[in-house]
Amino acid sequence: MSEKFKKTVEDFVCGHCGYKVKGDGFTNHCSMCLWSKHVDVFPGDRGEKCGGLMEPVGLKIENGKEIVVHKCTKCGKVKVCKVSKKDNRDEVIKISQKVL
Repeated sequence: MSEKFKKTVEDFVCGHCGYKVKGDGFTNHCSMCLWSKHVDVFPGDRGEKCGGLMEPVGLKIENGKEIVVHKCTKCGKVKVCKVSKKDNRDEVIKISQKVL
């Protein structure tokens, strides 16, 4: 784990689909629709002021792990996050078909 990672346990309501997400300290996106919110500079720090919604724009594989690629709809920043076992597989498959 990165030395800049900060475990932040918090529940949230998805700003895209309204799903109530139960956070576990590693939760970075909605497990139902895979959208996120641009709130971190480093994972868990809540130091980003943008606050825009992060659209899941694609999926890539790194070292055998599925990685969601998010793009902020407000500022255009691109960030990545590992797919969780809790994530909606239909949505993971759907974003895997997008061209990055």
